[in-house]
Amino acid sequence: MIRRLSPAKINLHLRVLRKREDGYHDLATLMQRISLYDELTIFPANDRIVIRCPDSHLPENRENIVYRAAEAFFSTAGLPSRGIEIVIKKHIPIAAGLGGGSSNAATALAAMNEMSGNPLSMQRLMDLGTRLGADVPFFLFEKTAWAFGIGDRLEEARNIPPYWFVLINPGYEISTKKVYEELNFRLTKETINYSIPRFLEAPDLAAVLHNDLESVTLKLHPELHHLKELLLRHGASGALMAGSGPTVFGIFDQEAAALEAADTLRSKGVGLVFTAHSI
Repeated sequence: MIRRLSPAKINLHLRVLRKREDGYHDLATLMQRISLYDELTIFPANDRIVIRCPDSHLPENRENIVYRAAEAFFSTAGLPSRGIEIVIKKHIPIAAGLGGGSSNAATALAAMNEMSGNPLSMQRLMDLGTRLGADVPFFLFEKTAWAFGIGDRLEEARNIPPYWFVLINPGYEISTKKVYEELNFRLTKETINYSIPRFLEAPDLAAVLHNDLESVTLKLHPELHHLKELLLRHGASGALMAGSGPTVFGIFDQEAAALEAADTLRSKGVGLVFTAHSI
């Protein structure tokens, strides 16, 4: 048995560059892991895959990405035993733009590989991850990174200073698929070159926070404007929606300021409020 923490992520910068012929979208996004974690406990099992999600409405069958990750691992690794039991204790809100499912899948893949004596190289794990979900390779990469394509091309983002974040989740889920469908990008085969912004200190990062998906989600849920305004009013140097939403986050230079803002926002009953730092 082993236990692993499975972190959330936020997108500090997200550009949707084009819609591809295969229906996916090419992105350029700066992804940051944060100290908001699910917990996975992994046990060996005899020739069966068991996924348990206590106190959660997540499915425990093949509809769960972690179940599919286990299937993919065993079919690729060629091991005599093809069984595992994984208990997922959720703390990251579901369908919230924070990558919890992808993180769980990546954490499970890495843990199963370790428990099995590392039969798969990191590159093979990353290839498996790409087939499971766009954010899975990022979580296997375990560094702050720029992700390109559908998230499968990763480049370490160096010299990003540490930050604190206050996150507000309004308590409902949003379909990432629906948000991308609403983007309504034209299909193109054109090659698009994207110049990566360089971030040196907090004011620089706050100035370039950007998310192309935000305008779509804010049209569907205009109340999220108010949550961003609250974060700025309580000391955030910048505020942005995480991924496809609905979670929004504010960026803070100091832990004390983030904790004070979070306490105040909790007292206002705006939803689930978390503090986290970059990892």
